[in-house]
Amino acid sequence: MTAMPQTLSTPAKAACVPFLPMSRAEMDALGWDQCDVIVVSGDAYVDHASFGAAIIGRLLEAQGWRVGIIAQPDWNSAEPFKVLGRPRLFWGVTAGNMDSMVNRYTSDRRIRSDDAYTPGGEGGKRPDRAALVYAQRCREAFKDVPVVLGGIEASLRRIAHYDYWSDKVRRSLLLDAKADILVYGNAERAIVEIAARADKGEAIKAMKDIRGTATIRDAVPEGWTVADWSDMDDTPRVPKGEQVAVRLPSYESVAADPPLYAHASRALHLESNASNAHALVQRHGDKEVWINPPPIPLSMMEMDAVYDLPYARAPHPSYGECKLPAWEMIRFSVNIMRGCFGGCSFCSITEHEGRVIQSRSEPSILREIEAIRDKTKGFTGTISDLGGPTANMYRLACKDDDIQAVCRRLSCVYPDICKNLDTDHSSLIQLYRKARAIKGVKKINIGSGLRYDLAVKSPEYVKELVTHHVGGYLKIAPEHTESGPLSKMMKPGMGAYEKFKQMFEKAAQAAGKKYYLIPYFIAAHPGTSDEDMMNLALWLKRNGFKADQVQTFLPSPMSLATAMYHSGKNPLAPVRRNGTEDVVSAKGLKQRRLHKAFLRYHDPENWPILREALKRMGRADLIGPGQHQLIPGGYGPAPTSGAGKGATSFRTQHTRAEFNRKGSPNRRSRP
Repeated sequence: MTAMPQTLSTPAKAACVPFLPMSRAEMDALGWDQCDVIVVSGDAYVDHASFGAAIIGRLLEAQGWRVGIIAQPDWNSAEPFKVLGRPRLFWGVTAGNMDSMVNRYTSDRRIRSDDAYTPGGEGGKRPDRAALVYAQRCREAFKDVPVVLGGIEASLRRIAHYDYWSDKVRRSLLLDAKADILVYGNAERAIVEIAARADKGEAIKAMKDIRGTATIRDAVPEGWTVADWSDMDDTPRVPKGEQVAVRLPSYESVAADPPLYAHASRALHLESNASNAHALVQRHGDKEVWINPPPIPLSMMEMDAVYDLPYARAPHPSYGECKLPAWEMIRFSVNIMRGCFGGCSFCSITEHEGRVIQSRSEPSILREIEAIRDKTKGFTGTISDLGGPTANMYRLACKDDDIQAVCRRLSCVYPDICKNLDTDHSSLIQLYRKARAIKGVKKINIGSGLRYDLAVKSPEYVKELVTHHVGGYLKIAPEHTESGPLSKMMKPGMGAYEKFKQMFEKAAQAAGKKYYLIPYFIAAHPGTSDEDMMNLALWLKRNGFKADQVQTFLPSPMSLATAMYHSGKNPLAPVRRNGTEDVVSAKGLKQRRLHKAFLRYHDPENWPILREALKRMGRADLIGPGQHQLIPGGYGPAPTSGAGKGATSFRTQHTRAEFNRKGSPNRRSRP
């Protein structure tokens, strides 16, 4: 492996443009005859650090390259891909901030009518498997220009992966898209190195040694030791050494053998720590997909350099006054960190951003708040969020770098918080206090998901949060109440929720506030039985919660929960032919709808399916008008006795942007 640069520098080699050009006329106005790199994205172009194309474009611009953007092109021909001419170095292709299949389809595989990343929220502006389609059109437009794949879609499809929408295991996207290289994770280091080496004349297809990338090889190179994980009953010990690769079972094997797929998924997740991860190799026919170790996390200085780039902090002017929902959601928010060490099995943050928390400095964050105040249209004094993948992992890390360097845990907080994890929230408390002291800032809300099992370790933080940063209600995500599904999610039990609830209510009372704690739950997660959902519904009723809309588990590519769903095995422990824990999943539409109906027990439309299920389960005693019963026996309106007077009605459906944060890629994910 080549040594990676210790500092991601962003020298001002070129004058910054107001917006990266999207048309030939804009290029002409800048005096450009050609772009060095053209980024093709499935999202509308918003020049802001929450949008991947903008980060990559501005970063390359800061290094001196000319970058153009082709946003949401018509993919029915190659002509729209020629609008900026031929890129000198390469195409950068991304489906956008979300996997295009998650973006376009519901968990019931129904096509969505809207798209938060499109002007006006209009649906249908990107194709299925957008990265693959865009790569094809780029080659048609200029067949000799290399294609670099990136973004969340590329990250989660870098190896053979189960695809929920086709219900089969698909090949690595790198092969299907016929790209020259695939960049996974946060791509700043890799994309700068690719551009620099390409500018010196090196063929991108020959760049086999860049961390955070996947390439195609004919064979394992000489001098490499291979630890073969192809047989699930003979898992080898990975030897120490600089040139060690872990062989995953081949595409053909995992496509034909679901338990072997779970075994491969476990192997991949064990190789996710950038400090000790090995290269991965997976055979696809007569080719090897070679995946270099994950990118080195950015330092605080490097994070500042990325977020301090001269973003216009606005959608491209070509969109006029048309509203862009994803922009409206984040335009008054500030991303303070990346990564998540929670390791929730249904979430894809770890696969994309890693477990190491990468935090910005206080001055950088405070400067961005001031920029919002001074430059962002419509600002009235409220910052909607200071957060990221989670609200309260800012500057949290392992207490010992040497321990972190060898750690291979799938989570730092499950089944218990690691004794080596520093849970001190004082840096975050100090940041909150300095942020709300900025002139012109009236209120700072915290909108990112709160990791409440960490928050209870810092009573001072809970008091600070509730006293100053809750806007009427606070959303948290216990996800379930029952130990079976919680153990498959790698989430804490309800004891942590109850402890946080007590602290939250005590702090709210002390502040003289009437606040509500709103819990999120997932229906139909692997390992969830009908009885589990029934017990969750009873908990909701006892506690006076009425969910308006709910989230149903969606198997996103490459997550551990998706491996459970597809294989019926538990990859949180070694997978063997005999003795491995079986995991039952709700797969049929009828059962998935039943699990969803339990979360909406109060909706009369769900009573027929719930009555039928409760009778089948031998729990007809829960049908009736009593306070202890779940649903009424007749077809009248919902009784008020069960939920209780003044029951809280709340919405728990994650919008696609929110789902991207919690259950799939993070909403601030980058190409």
